[in-house]
Order: sequence, then C-alpha cells, then structure tokens
Amino acid sequence: MMFRIKKLDIFIAKQFGLLFFATFFICQFVLMMQFLWRYVDELIGKGLSLTVLAQFFWYMGLMLMPQAFPLAILLSSLIAFGNLGESSELTAIKAAGISLMQAMRSLIVITIAISCMSFYFQEYIGPKAFISFQQLLISMKQKNPEVEIPEGIFYDGIPGSNLYVQQKNMETGTLYGIMIYRMNGGYEDAAVILADSGRIQATAEKKHMVLTLYSGEWFENMRQGGMGVATNVPYRRETFSTKRIVLDFDSGFDMAEVGGISSDARSKSMEKILHDLDSIREFNDSVGHQFYAEGRRYTFERPSLKKADSTKLMNKAMIASLDIDSIYLKLTGEQKQSAMMQASNEVQSAVNDLEFKADYSFYLNREDRMHQMEAINKITLSLSCLIFFFIGAPLGAIIRKGGLGVPVIISVLVFIVFYILDSTGMKMARDDNWTVWFGKLLGTAVLSPIAVFFTYKANNDSVVFNIDLYKQMIIRMLGLRQKRHIAIKEVIIEDPKYLDDAEMLQTINADIEQYGAEHHLLRWPNPIKVFFRPGDDHEIDIINKKLERTIEDLSYTKNHYVMTDLNHYPVIATHAHTRPFRQKWLNIVTGLFLPTGIFFYFRMIRFRIRLYRDLQNILKVSKRLIPKINELGLIQANKQKTT
Repeated sequence: MMFRIKKLDIFIAKQFGLLFFATFFICQFVLMMQFLWRYVDELIGKGLSLTVLAQFFWYMGLMLMPQAFPLAILLSSLIAFGNLGESSELTAIKAAGISLMQAMRSLIVITIAISCMSFYFQEYIGPKAFISFQQLLISMKQKNPEVEIPEGIFYDGIPGSNLYVQQKNMETGTLYGIMIYRMNGGYEDAAVILADSGRIQATAEKKHMVLTLYSGEWFENMRQGGMGVATNVPYRRETFSTKRIVLDFDSGFDMAEVGGISSDARSKSMEKILHDLDSIREFNDSVGHQFYAEGRRYTFERPSLKKADSTKLMNKAMIASLDIDSIYLKLTGEQKQSAMMQASNEVQSAVNDLEFKADYSFYLNREDRMHQMEAINKITLSLSCLIFFFIGAPLGAIIRKGGLGVPVIISVLVFIVFYILDSTGMKMARDDNWTVWFGKLLGTAVLSPIAVFFTYKANNDSVVFNIDLYKQMIIRMLGLRQKRHIAIKEVIIEDPKYLDDAEMLQTINADIEQYGAEHHLLRWPNPIKVFFRPGDDHEIDIINKKLERTIEDLSYTKNHYVMTDLNHYPVIATHAHTRPFRQKWLNIVTGLFLPTGIFFYFRMIRFRIRLYRDLQNILKVSKRLIPKINELGLIQANKQKTT
C-alpha cells in the first residue's frame, strides 16, 4: 500500500508540475502585458536599445512573479484534478480506498514549497528588482525629450532654453506656433525666437538637437555680461524663411540616482520594514507633539508658565473681558478697515497653517500605513498560494472537466474576486478609511472559508454544483409554486383500484374539513410560537401523504379525464406555514435578527394563505373526481366478475 501511494504521489506530482510550468508562463505573460500598458508611453519613440528594453522586461518579470504563483497554482491544480476526474482516474483512486486529501498530499508539499519561494522573492529579489525598475523608469523618462514637448505650455527639458509650441502634428512631427527663449547669458540677455512652424530632431550621436524653423524672426540683446543699466541696450533683429539651430543636449542613456526610491516600502525587506517602522513612528510622534504644542498657541493654555508669561496671559485675559464691539464702533472707517484686514489675514494664515499641517500629517501617517501594508502583503501573497490550491484542486475534483475551457473561466472569476477584494482593501487602508489589518486581510478572509468549504465537499463527495438542488432551494426559499405534471404511462402493469381511491378521497375531504375547523390558517400566527417554540403540523403531513398515495395509484389510469383532474391537484407545502426552518436553533437566530425575522414571518403568512387555498382546491377537485372514479370502479368490478 505504501509503495502504491508513493507511485500515485509521483504520478499526480508530474501531472501538476507540467501544467504548473505551462500555466505559470501564461499567467506571467498576461500580468506583464497588463502591467506594460501603464508604461507603454515611456517605451515608444525613445530610441531605447535592446539591452535597456531587456532590463525593463526582466525587472518587470521579477516583480510580478509572486503574483503569478497563486494564479498558476489555481489554474494548474484545477486542470490537473479536472483531467483526473474526466478520465475516471480520480474515481479509480477513490475506489482503491485513497481519499482526496491523501491524493493531494504530494501537491500540498509542493504548494508549500512554492509559497516559501514566493516569500523569498518578495523578501530578497523583489525589493532589488523594484529599485532597479524604478531607477530604469526614471532614466527612460529623461531620454529623447523631443517627443515629450507638450502643447500650450513652456517646456524646459532642453538645457538653456524654454520652448513653447502651440500645436503639434503627431503624424508628420511638425511643430506650429513656436516660441523659444534662449537664456545662455541670463534672462536679461535672452534671445527670443518666433517661428510659424518647425521640426526638432536629435542627431545620430544623441549629443545635440537640430531645430529647423520656418518663417520666423530672431530678437536678441547684444549686451554681454553684467547687469548695467536697463536703458539704451543694443539688440539684433533677424527675419528668416528657414533657419537651423543646433542645441547642446546629451540625451545619452545614464542610470538615474536611486534617491527617494529606497524609502518606498516596496523596496524593503520584512526586517527593514519593521526596523524603519519604529523610526517612522518615532518621527511621526515627534511631529505630532510639535503640532500639538503649536496648536495650543491659539489658546491661553500653557503647560508651564514663567512669571513673564503669566503677566502676558493676564493682560490677554483683561483684553478678552473687554467689549470688543464697543471698541470697534469707536474706530474710524479707515481703522475699521485696517482691523478687519488684519484679522482676516491672521485667520487665513492660521487656516493655511492648519491645512498644511493636516496634509503633512496625512502624508506621514500614510507612510506608516504603506509600510504596514507591505509587510502584511508579503505574508498574504505567499499564503494565497495555499488558499488558491485548496480552491482549485477540490473544484477540479468536483466539476471533473479538464482542458482550458471551464477551468480558465473559474480561475479567472476566482482571481477577479480576490483582486477586487485585495485592491479595495488596499485603497481603503491606504486612505485610512479602514484599518490596515482589515483592508489587507479582506481577500484572504473571504477566500479561506471558500477553500475550506470546497475541500470538505470534495473530500466527502458532496454535491456542490447540482443546479437542480440549488433550484429547489431557491424555490422553497421564495415560496414559488410547483405545478403537478402527470402524463399517461405507455405501459401499465396493474390498473388503479378506483373504488378504494374514491373512498380514500372522501376520507381526505373529511380530514380537510375537520382540519379547517380546528386550524385558523387565515389568522396571524403568534411570533413567539413561530420562532421560539418547537412543533410541526403533523396533521397536514398525514393528509398530504394520503393524497400523494392516492394520486400515485390513479396515475396508472388510461382515462384522460381522470388524468386531467389529477394534474389540477396542487403540490402542498407541509412545513413552511408553521416555522421557517426545521432546526430549532436556526429559528431562534432568525427570530432574534429582526430583518430576516420579519421576512420569514411574512413568508410564513403567505404559505398559510396558500395552504388554505390549496385545501379548498383539493376539496373541489376531489368532489369532481370521485363520481368519475366510482363509475370506473364499478366498470372494473363488473369486468372482474365476468372473468
């Protein structure tokens, strides 16, 4: 047995391993393409070398690998166990006495190893890749600024010059309405160049830029150096139809400084994050104490007062006790205006100071939250590998569909749910609307019970995706009526016992009349009895069983009129008119929770009214049907006597 299980582990591990490597590269490619759209403008038209592009995609791939692991595990485990179920291999495994958990144990070990690998990537490789990626991205933004010249504003990306372009033609590269300020000798000696249109191109060695201008004028001061006097300054004016200007610009690709990138939480390991959190919180506390102390200056309170300070406060208290309105009315018009302006300026200054401190405090708190979120994310992203496995493998065993059809759809839906929950939680926690732990653990907390549920159902061979089961559950919950459908049978072995059935229908009618006299279905029931006291309506259950046995026997008739009347009998709900659930504790919980209690209470009233109408309908149909089946019973009895 041990040898057979070991071979089974190897077999399942091979099936999973091949699928995991294939799905991992697919998921990695999809994530990279989705990520690439954010930076496509940084790549197009920059003249980047293949080496730089290779570095860009390499760092991007390293950053996205921990996100590709869970999705690949979900898809590969779903396909692997779906293939086993579709080929009946999973049925043979269970027939051999091997449970689903035993069949999954080798993959559980592999998934744990992948989870550890994911944490290793986030701890050591991910931060370095993030720093290199951001450093590369900053440098790419600084390359070939001629394609980044905006419309309608001055562009200062060219050293020593400010360039204004009124309009650009992206197809031809022509610039219209050009204005250039060249400030080689300072602002007072600037050259102003106006042109109707022009083109700008970088030289082959990327060291200069050639600006070709059409139909323009050149204005330039001739004074060289020194401030001097601002009058009688000679200047030069030139009108041209075509002019070429060479601008010094070294657009060679150089790696930008890391700078503030290293302070980002995504560029740090877990140990570094926890270490920096102490420093961040200590700094935040000191800033908070400083802001609090400064805020108290707007009041007369002081934590400790010297004699001079106490004298000042006494003077302020005396001033505060004066009648400000009477003093203000004694002022002249000019003095009133001056006082109002001074007060308004002081208030505006205080408001601006408080707004600045609020924004700065929010920024500091956000840095704290971002570090906490990144630390939690390293754990949850690794843990999601296990969660996705315990969703994918049981689902594959339940649906028993392999290939890339249904598994891909289910995987995408599960991942979208996880992504929405995780992204929503991250944004809410980042903006301090939710706590950090609640926001970052939202996706994990929602998917973990789902993984446990699917694993339990698959291990116990329970029905999960039986559409008819859920349809019946919805019908019972909403109280939807089911119609009776009885068709004439093609082969009848034994005819109905018409006389006995007629006698049984008469007994049922008598029982219904007695039941109606004893039970007042149209009265409102006592909520205490409904939710907090046990008890079922056994009488209506007995009546329903008698009716169903009679209908079952009469369904073997060949008479079309009898068959039509049988289909007019309603399907009775024997329980819903007494209480919502059969379990006592469920009724108590429903009654205590007012919204659901009100819903099920009115639902029960609806079923009581429906039961009353059904019983009245049974009486009508039975009174119409009894003479027919009595007549058929007499004919049946005469045939039996003659034979």
